[in-house]
Amino acid sequence: MNNGVVIIGTGHAGVQAAASLREEGFDGPVTLVGDESDLPYHKPPLSKAFLKDANAKPQVLRAEAFYTGAGIDLRLGSRVAGIDRSARRVQFENGEALLFDRLILATGSRPRLLPATAGLANVLALRTVSDARLIRERAGKAENVVVLGGGFIGLEIAATLSAGGRTVTVIEAQDRLLGRAVAPLLAGHVAERLATTGVKLLTGTTVERFESEAGRIVGVTTSAGERIAADMALVGIGAVPNVELAEAAGLAVGNGIRVDPQMRSSVPEILAIGDAVNFRQWHCGADVRLESVQNATDQARLAVRTIMGHGGVYDSVPWFWSDIGDMKLQMVGLIAGSDRAVLSGEPGENRFSVFHYRGLDLIAIESVNRPADHMLGRKMIAAGYSPTPEELAAGDLKATFARWQEDGSGRAAAE
Repeated sequence: MNNGVVIIGTGHAGVQAAASLREEGFDGPVTLVGDESDLPYHKPPLSKAFLKDANAKPQVLRAEAFYTGAGIDLRLGSRVAGIDRSARRVQFENGEALLFDRLILATGSRPRLLPATAGLANVLALRTVSDARLIRERAGKAENVVVLGGGFIGLEIAATLSAGGRTVTVIEAQDRLLGRAVAPLLAGHVAERLATTGVKLLTGTTVERFESEAGRIVGVTTSAGERIAADMALVGIGAVPNVELAEAAGLAVGNGIRVDPQMRSSVPEILAIGDAVNFRQWHCGADVRLESVQNATDQARLAVRTIMGHGGVYDSVPWFWSDIGDMKLQMVGLIAGSDRAVLSGEPGENRFSVFHYRGLDLIAIESVNRPADHMLGRKMIAAGYSPTPEELAAGDLKATFARWQEDGSGRAAAE
């Protein structure tokens, strides 16, 4: 591979792909391209710790010395204009071009915006550290904040800004928070906990009117006719996969860049990974697009193995986390298709887990402040172990799982 591998995107997926190429023994050229000027950084802290501390700096994924030491050509502040797949060439907006033998698209996603708020200086969304810096600056002068959207990002920001003494109102169109992400029991707990901290939650509600003065939002009127003052608003109503480069190059897309189990796009020499990717998830048997650090980095490692000819398919069990106020939410598996939920622990103590089953099969676990359940759950679901409700109630699930592993028979043999 004389031209080597070009990676577009410097988020978690892109950086892991570059690192994995060297770890797997690839000795050809590796070029990592991103449109941001900052050294690649961790995204999750931006909605929490970074907003709290005016002096906080982004937590870099790798020190600058790593890229130079590994012979990775890191090109920051470089915007790609297009991909010529027949010539295997990446064209940059500044007129430069770069040839490749293999191309990895790690283009990520961007916040879904509201056209009605376009041009309003104090209506913001969070994607990059530049966005986070602006939110932090504007929040320092704000007393009343409206958060549009009751998903993870919106609630993390709401909890963070409320803890800083601001009046925060969350407006969610669905009838509950986290409607696309977690089961009702967990969503209800999050709502109750946030409400006790002073965050105002309006579900089943939309914004009928945005009020502005001199190019800045000053308030909103809800579908219920309530007027809410706003010194700033945060938009967190989902994300849109960045598929424009792929689509223009003729790659198959559909709620993301379509890939096979080896992370190859419809053009085999072009692979795609991370938030921008749509793939068949073996665990639930459906086509999905996942937005998580785990998914991004696991797909990056597999894409590199594909390039190196080392084989393998994407069979990782998905897991996620979110820190909302005093709640550490951890999820493993996907709850779609669950027909039974078993509670373990006490919601009143803010420490519990919900085990989700499809028939007799454990398919997902949602935990609040019970990291041991989450870590064990990742191992159990990956191994195909499904404890009975009686085993859950008996406690000491770790020992029960260990015995199951030791005898190697599982419940089916015992029956």
